[in-house]
Amino acid sequence: MVQRGFLRDHGNVSIVLYILVDVAMIAAAAYFAYLWQFDVRDMGAHYRGAVFVAILLTLSSFPSLGLYDSWRGRSPVDQVRAVTVGWLAVMLGLVLIGFALKQSDNYSRLWILTWACWGWALLVLGRIMTSTVLRSLRARGWNHRRILMVGNGPLTEEALARVKHAPSAGWEVIAVAMLDHDGRRHIDDVRVVEYRARTERLARRFDADEVWLCLPLDQQTLIDRVLWDFRHSTITMRLVPNLHGMRLIQHPVTDILGVPMLNLSVSPMHGLSRLMKAIEDRTLALIILTLISPLLLVLAIGVKMSSPGPIFFRQKRMGWNGRNFTILKFRSMPVDVEAKTGAVWAKAGEKRSTRFGGFLRRTSLDELPQFINVLRGDMSIVGPRPERPVFVDQFKDEIPGYMQKHMVKAGITGWAQVNGWRGSTDLHKRIEHDLYYIEHWSLWFDLKIIFLTIFKGFVHKHAY
Repeated sequence: MVQRGFLRDHGNVSIVLYILVDVAMIAAAAYFAYLWQFDVRDMGAHYRGAVFVAILLTLSSFPSLGLYDSWRGRSPVDQVRAVTVGWLAVMLGLVLIGFALKQSDNYSRLWILTWACWGWALLVLGRIMTSTVLRSLRARGWNHRRILMVGNGPLTEEALARVKHAPSAGWEVIAVAMLDHDGRRHIDDVRVVEYRARTERLARRFDADEVWLCLPLDQQTLIDRVLWDFRHSTITMRLVPNLHGMRLIQHPVTDILGVPMLNLSVSPMHGLSRLMKAIEDRTLALIILTLISPLLLVLAIGVKMSSPGPIFFRQKRMGWNGRNFTILKFRSMPVDVEAKTGAVWAKAGEKRSTRFGGFLRRTSLDELPQFINVLRGDMSIVGPRPERPVFVDQFKDEIPGYMQKHMVKAGITGWAQVNGWRGSTDLHKRIEHDLYYIEHWSLWFDLKIIFLTIFKGFVHKHAY
């Protein structure tokens, strides 16, 4: 149980393994091609440079083909096809860079051709070996993904049977919630319950990773009912309709265990994306904290001198997957200012801050300690701003899609903030921008938001 929990909480293990194997295979293919071509063990510096560029191109292009996403339950033929397309793109990119820099004459064309062929073979072999190891581990109960199935009769039973017959895929059905419950308590040793509105709580209690909604597309009323019941949940949801024989274009379709599924609600923070986001956050946070440490010291002294009490203000906020964490800010108000009023939404004209605290809030400098939250892993630098649980409970029923903002880590700054939707502005517009960010997330989008924050994200008329 401890091992399963560890691997489940560190879902990047398989992705890191794929990356390391890919890099090793590319380097090995280049080295053996060089040894075969020149019969020399020490590879020349400019040849090593070409290998380095190829690795960078691989790590840039393979993610766009889904090669660093989860491949559990998916066809190995599709993975080999994706590797082939990705490796061809890498080699083509390498040749174009060589021509653009007028360096192509410095390399043996036969070496490049040999490397390309051996590289493809070793990449495919590496993928097969890695997948075999992962399937073997999952068949032994490691790194399982726990599923709650919701649906009706035959379609649900078919999906359940496919999971049960593929233990190496690493899926585990913890329960089946039937919309037309016929009284059965178990299907093939899996618990069966009658679907009710509180089934969302059942998913949380059993610590489910995903909900598979097994309903035909013509059952729109039932689909809408289930989605409404799960509107406050951040769990991954997939629709398992009867899509065999249908061709869908530009739809988020995933083939798992031979069953086409529509992704209804899936966080972009998985696979390599999650790893790259974590690296981006930790690296930038460490650099920024180092650079602003003198400023932090000055502000800390200012807070201490402005009023008695601690330097930092600590408050519970809701973050990724609806989990609470303690956010850090420079204290801008007297201690226990909300003892009588309770939680109060910040608005213009309020006079609760100290004089120095008012300056901190108008310039957003009170937010700087949140880079410590980023280093801890509680927050990201870019993401939807976190809110207090008491306000989340209020807004989740008032604003459609409000809870979906918690499908990524909360951020110090975000797309809504750089567009002026902060403070007591239109919450619907703020959530609209937060969801746009989640749907279109990329590292470049993060860097754009950070750049915009520098120029218009600190001082703003709605910062108070």
